[in-house]
Amino acid sequence: MQTIPTHTSLVAVGDSFTEGMSDRLPDGTYRGWADLLAGRMAAAAPGFRYANLAVRGKLIQQIVDEQVETAAAMRADVVTLVGGLNDTLRPKCDMVRVRDLLTEAVERLAPHCEQLVLMRSPGRQGPVLERFRPRMEALFACVDELAERHGALVVDLYGAPALGDPRLWDVDRLHLTAEGHRRVAEAVWQTLGYPPEDPEWHLPPEATLPPRWAARRVADARFARQHLLPWIGRRLTGRSSGDGLPPKRPELLPYEIG
Repeated sequence: MQTIPTHTSLVAVGDSFTEGMSDRLPDGTYRGWADLLAGRMAAAAPGFRYANLAVRGKLIQQIVDEQVETAAAMRADVVTLVGGLNDTLRPKCDMVRVRDLLTEAVERLAPHCEQLVLMRSPGRQGPVLERFRPRMEALFACVDELAERHGALVVDLYGAPALGDPRLWDVDRLHLTAEGHRRVAEAVWQTLGYPPEDPEWHLPPEATLPPRWAARRVADARFARQHLLPWIGRRLTGRSSGDGLPPKRPELLPYEIG
């Protein structure tokens, strides 16, 4: 008989992926895999507490400077750390520096939680992934090494066929849909030792007919206008989508199941 874990607190550290973009709620806020995971963990542990320090657009240096110390001080049972991917998508990226900063984050967090969870982030199939694949895989190799050294768990989202499927990505092509976030929550849930609710989370959705050529061109034009050009503009001016935004859940407080 499988023993169900008894984690009583969760702190999530990271960028837009952990903040929950693009799993948008009716009020315009984002939910995402970390909130979904917290809800399931709270159902299994009365009095469960949850904090989410993630802010969209953050680079690994900002995560280390603004979130890591706060998360370590909370001494939660479980801490999730996902960072560095935004760095790999920049035109110029010092992977040695990214590796050093990720190492610093893990070394500061691991001694102050019961279980640290790292991830190999998902990658959407397409030309963008191919362009940045070497950097991403260098980042994930570092994640694997740090996990082995510090006893962290690794959730392999990069190797899950479902999370490479474009249908599980939002129109901005950078963030997962609600269904994508649900699958990530399931992956982390199982990695922590909880009984599976969806054993096939990693399998892609059933095959559907691809959109017609004209529809793809319209989608490409909309993507460029609404997402790609603003993203390039922020890169050129040194701005971030998260500038001035606070963490979504800055304190480790009881989590009410909605």
